[in-house]
Amino acid sequence: MSDGDLIALYSARILELTTQIPHLGRLDGAMAAGSARSPHCGSTVSVEVAVQNGQITGFAQTVKACALGQASAAIFGAGVIGQQVADLPALRAQVADMLAQGAAPPPAPFADYAVLRAAQAYKNRHASILLCIDATIKACAAA
Repeated sequence: MSDGDLIALYSARILELTTQIPHLGRLDGAMAAGSARSPHCGSTVSVEVAVQNGQITGFAQTVKACALGQASAAIFGAGVIGQQVADLPALRAQVADMLAQGAAPPPAPFADYAVLRAAQAYKNRHASILLCIDATIKACAAA
């Protein structure tokens, strides 16, 4: 990856998001936990959730990931509380399709995933971007 590629991939907005990850730490009263790890870079995200009537009512995350994984965790964490558990697989598919095929980013409250389109050409980075969603899907399945 050239210096120009790195500058394009790690935009100021992506780097800003790495400093704005919400819901870090543990969740008091968590009903379940889940984690996901990227085989390419070793990034990991672990989450704890509380779910009531199919809706995420509590969320916490521990993020040990690259800048792209951290940016994704910031975007996801900002909008996940209040989401329906049943909608998470569709969200994951939208983000994966955006990365793999250039499809539209998901709508609000996850529209900021558009900033991660810059990673489309870097397939080995896609797993890191999806970690927070994958970990949450696992946690919700266990709840």
